[in-house]
Amino acid sequence: MKYTYTARTKEGKMETGVVDAYSKDAAVLLLQKYNIFVTSLQEEKSRGSFLKMKLERRVSSKDLMIFFRQLAVMLQSRVPVVHSLQSLASQTTKSNFREIIVKVSNLVEEGIPLSEAFVNYPKVFSNFHVNLVRSGEASGNISGALDYISVNLERESDIASQLKQAMVYPIFVVLVLCVVITIIMIEVMPRVVDLIKESGVNPSMFTRITLASYAFFQHWWWALFIAVTIMVVSLIFYVRTKDGKEYLGKISLQLPFLGSTLKKVFLARLCGNISTLISAGISINRALKITSDTVNNPVYKSIINEIEKQVSEGEKISSVMMKHKEYFPPFVVAMIRVGEETGKLDTTLIEVVNFYQKEIKRSIDLLTSLIEPVMIIFLGGIVAMLAISVLTPLYSALGSI
Repeated sequence: MKYTYTARTKEGKMETGVVDAYSKDAAVLLLQKYNIFVTSLQEEKSRGSFLKMKLERRVSSKDLMIFFRQLAVMLQSRVPVVHSLQSLASQTTKSNFREIIVKVSNLVEEGIPLSEAFVNYPKVFSNFHVNLVRSGEASGNISGALDYISVNLERESDIASQLKQAMVYPIFVVLVLCVVITIIMIEVMPRVVDLIKESGVNPSMFTRITLASYAFFQHWWWALFIAVTIMVVSLIFYVRTKDGKEYLGKISLQLPFLGSTLKKVFLARLCGNISTLISAGISINRALKITSDTVNNPVYKSIINEIEKQVSEGEKISSVMMKHKEYFPPFVVAMIRVGEETGKLDTTLIEVVNFYQKEIKRSIDLLTSLIEPVMIIFLGGIVAMLAISVLTPLYSALGSI
């Protein structure tokens, strides 16, 4: 944060300026090192755009990954927690995240454990992060726990980036198609309509369909806009309800090809989270309960809750998973069974994660390679139909001359 100060120098002269520090106290201490004694200190308000402010409010997984990794390294190097947090706050570019780190640092300085300080900011530090840090504090290996979190976040980030990359091309093609159709409807179709009226030719079927569509959009575009808006808003509200979330979660896993890819994504996340928690010394029951809170698919969330309940009654994880073969393939069940028998469940789960990360990449590469020709054919078909609709009456008009 930047602060505008008015201060008196050692020689008694008054001066003003701007200093960059993570808090007011830090700004005062920094100026005092240069024999400048502050008389007035005001935080400089950001003049950034509204969009930039909106973007800064969200702390991304990448921000958290860097934060936890650097904090782990500093604590491993015997740097005190408060000094580590203050140092990380000073180098954080996002003002909102910087303020949170400073507040966490202040709480730790007051004697509150780091995990409890994180609890005050649930929108940034999830229950998963808090429990791992708490486990590290109990075992005396807090740097190791923080490193587990950074590795987990990096794994999650890799999966998310692969999914986003697969969606870039189809979204781009759809946007291009919308632009092409808009230009044809606004610039070309009015002239075609005038040409057909003047020449008196009998338009083809494609042309009649296009002209009817143009007439509909021209007179009823507002009704279509209202209808689409109502449908989108209703769908958003429905998806936010419990029934809507369950239906969307179930139907998304049943989609051709995409459903199998999503199952791999959820399995990689589940196994990764459970493995990370167990490696940090958290019990299997507690690890399953925490993992259930991090799952955003209601189908897998319900199954994990069932597994946690059955395991607390003495059942094995693999035995419960066998009842849900549609969502847990035999490979996963077999690997977990081996981990349970050997006492190395965290290791076998990581093997499952590594396998599915490669499978997810292959699936996304295959999906991308299939989407490209399909979208090109689709786009070409739409443009060809519009071209035929426009060119046919031109040829008919020229033939009647």
